[in-house]
Amino acid sequence: MRILAAMSGGVDSAVAAARAVEAGHDVVGVHLALSRAGGTLRTGSRGCCTIEDALDARRAADLLGIPFYVWDFSERFRDDVIDDFVAEYRAGRTPNPCMRCNEKIKFAALLERALELGFDAVCTGHYATLVDGPEGLELHRASDNAKDQSYVLGVLTADQLAHTYFPLGTTPSKALVRAEAEQRGLSVAQKPDSHDICFIPDGDTRGWLAEKVGTATGEIVDRTGAVVGAHEGAHAFTVGQRRGLKLGVPAPDGKPRFVLEVRPVSNTVVVGPKEALAIAEIAGERFSWAGAAPGASTFACDVQIRAHAEPVPATATVTDEGVHVVPDTPLDGVAPGQTAVLYVGTRVLGQFTIDSTVSAIPVGV
Repeated sequence: MRILAAMSGGVDSAVAAARAVEAGHDVVGVHLALSRAGGTLRTGSRGCCTIEDALDARRAADLLGIPFYVWDFSERFRDDVIDDFVAEYRAGRTPNPCMRCNEKIKFAALLERALELGFDAVCTGHYATLVDGPEGLELHRASDNAKDQSYVLGVLTADQLAHTYFPLGTTPSKALVRAEAEQRGLSVAQKPDSHDICFIPDGDTRGWLAEKVGTATGEIVDRTGAVVGAHEGAHAFTVGQRRGLKLGVPAPDGKPRFVLEVRPVSNTVVVGPKEALAIAEIAGERFSWAGAAPGASTFACDVQIRAHAEPVPATATVTDEGVHVVPDTPLDGVAPGQTAVLYVGTRVLGQFTIDSTVSAIPVGV
């Protein structure tokens, strides 16, 4: 096959490209420039599209003996990921930019260009596996649960899966990938993994959002509506947050309070006890299936609401209005805007963006 290897400059994508070459595919490497103001150097494991990353990717491609290009996707990234991130926070939602990047950039914009240029598939260093199932190609968890990235790939469709290649999915551990990189002479063998939000390299999401959205004084209230504090912008708060509330009125029981809800229209933040973070139901209108759709409108599954959260057994119902999920045990600290990924065993069924939740603890209880 003709393979376009997306090379971020990290060890995973470098080894994935090396395995594609070793498997006999015709491989071309490409590094995506996602920021027109990329920094020169990374800050440890933080950074996005730095010159260092591009050079690391090029060195790996040179060692593998494959052509290498840098493609400027910064405008598309700004429109589909960064602007979306800001808009979601303005709306009082908690977005996942990695999901959006996979959906809009790596497996949409990049894949579209790859197919236009005659490539058969895009290769990445994601930890996930593809399996030929009875109804077509299926997306499954990686062999290494600690590195499994199937959650952030849950946005992929059947057509996109048909043109993807995940060489690392069956590798038992990340340590083996690093050891392989050492053996192959790849200079990125011990390079730190990237984490946090790539376009906020200093990790200060609150400060970054304040610059983009601005500040506006508002009230912090408890579940009864009583004012217990003030803030300088509801966008700076997320459901489940405990630190940084600076409440002027202590809780009657003296226990810490957590953010339960963000109301952007009134610029209000609702706080309450940790128990009130328990969520009995979630629902969303925007959903997609990673392969064949479920055969029934109501079915048993596992639901996962964060990249590294434990999956929870649940019952899902699909209607014209969207997907409604009732977990067997309450979910903890769910925020509108998060992505819920549905599994059956190791298989990813699909995903939806959470629009609404129902608390397991009614007000007054």
